[in-house]
Amino acid sequence: MKFKNLIVVFAITLMFSSCADWIFRIDVPQGNFLDKKDVAKLRIQMTKEQVEFVLGKPVVEDSFDHDTWYYLYQMKRGMKKRGEDFRKELTIKFVDDKVAEITGDFELSEDFNTPLDQ
Repeated sequence: MKFKNLIVVFAITLMFSSCADWIFRIDVPQGNFLDKKDVAKLRIQMTKEQVEFVLGKPVVEDSFDHDTWYYLYQMKRGMKKRGEDFRKELTIKFVDDKVAEITGDFELSEDFNTPLDQ
């Protein structure tokens, strides 16, 4: 009798575990989604207002260093078949309220080192 109950419990557990992919789980995006086209518009010597117009407000502004902006984007996938989780970062450093350096996961355009005024 106990062996029969054990088989029933095992069968029910196996059925529920096979249905795990049927449960819909949403993707959870967090932060600023940055498009490659928008990042390609950035140029050296752009003002903070120009950068904000192109990319939007940064997710994080350093409280102690107002000349560093952080753009972060993270996607937590609800289901593995929709892809892997990923994270993208972009850090912009300003000198005298103008872009001096950009680092992160995005490739800058070939024209980045050419200011807009020229």
